[in-house]
Amino acid sequence: MGDNDQLKDVFEAIADPTRRQLIRLLAEANAEVPLHELTKPFPMGRTAVSKHLAILKSAGLVIDRKIGRETRYRLNASPIREIQHWVANMKRLNQLLEEE
Repeated sequence: MGDNDQLKDVFEAIADPTRRQLIRLLAEANAEVPLHELTKPFPMGRTAVSKHLAILKSAGLVIDRKIGRETRYRLNASPIREIQHWVANMKRLNQLLEEE
């Protein structure tokens, strides 16, 4: 998968407010969080939250680990850092274009 495809997947993954909230929860936890804990703040069941987490996982934003019957999730912030870098470059490019 190319860099542009990866960025596209990340942007699509973070477009949904539920997924952004899941990223926020995982960032604040700064540790592995079990699915049942991630489900608590949402007015939806585990299956719906699991589907959102699967999208985040496919974009490389979360990593999961199975411990017995429980699945734990943690944030993988490197794709978000790549987006920050990309946005910063776009801002610099925009400034250069405005100066000319």
